[in-house]
Amino acid sequence: MPRSFDMSFDSSASVEQVHSAFGEEDYWLARIDAFGGAKTLSSLVVESDGTVTVTITEDLRHGVLPGVLAKLNRGDLNVVSTERWRPAGDRRVSGEISVAAIGAPGSGYGAAMLSPSPGGSQLTLSVTVEFKVPLVGSRIETHVAEQFADGLDQIQRFTTTWIGEHA
Repeated sequence: MPRSFDMSFDSSASVEQVHSAFGEEDYWLARIDAFGGAKTLSSLVVESDGTVTVTITEDLRHGVLPGVLAKLNRGDLNVVSTERWRPAGDRRVSGEISVAAIGAPGSGYGAAMLSPSPGGSQLTLSVTVEFKVPLVGSRIETHVAEQFADGLDQIQRFTTTWIGEHA
């Protein structure tokens, strides 16, 4: 059964600053570098209407996988993450985040809204994680959901810092 959760993060950076950073290749390369792993920037497309679509591919080898996932997955595992950010009016930016595990029965999806706040901006997310594995799927979903939440918090802090250093 899928596991869903909501979260929000505040940033001192404005909506416009965050959205602008999302359109910069340097931002994504720095973000990939900051969080390690075997990630590559597969594509970055900035459309004339301000929509930004980025795809990052990560090659997870057995040494990186949590124990229960390593036991279930005998081959290589790639994770493809796609983020799409588009202007939504009223100084807001809506986001869609999808994560697909190639070589494993898992996926994730998030709907996001980046809105102005008195101190800068606030990112709100609704996330669903699903692993279709009998008996242990819920344990994997719980683990991935916890990792996802921790990772998003770290990414939000990274983004705010990166903007401060590059503004």
